[in-house]
Amino acid sequence: MKVPAGVDEGFSLRLRGEGDANVPGAPPGDLYVVIHIKPHRLFERHGDDIYYEAKVSFPHLVLGGEIRVPTLDGQVALKMPSGTQSGALFRLKGRGIPSLRDHHRGDELVRVVVQIPTSLTEKQKRLLYDFAKEIGVDLKR
Repeated sequence: MKVPAGVDEGFSLRLRGEGDANVPGAPPGDLYVVIHIKPHRLFERHGDDIYYEAKVSFPHLVLGGEIRVPTLDGQVALKMPSGTQSGALFRLKGRGIPSLRDHHRGDELVRVVVQIPTSLTEKQKRLLYDFAKEIGVDLKR
């Protein structure tokens, strides 16, 4: 059985003549197969588009730069401009699911979110306090 690229949850395929015969000696009926999709560990599907959440460091978001993100076809480079906000969405055109209706593919949407370190050295803390002070943030220690 060949499953076409782009099928989604609940899609059914009909296989002519592959079912049971209703009456002995009668021709076999059709077999219907209903597709169920397992969730992917990296991507979330919405129609022909897929979503990926990339955890990015604070300096990457502030200063900009390039990160590598997975796609269905392997990793690609994604350039972020300086000042990118956590939660920003980037579109990778044509990197999603193939459409059943035409020869196009959906897009991959990459949401970048800041990854907060869980532990810092004393020097890193001091630098962050200095940075906060420099931009006018009073942390009230």
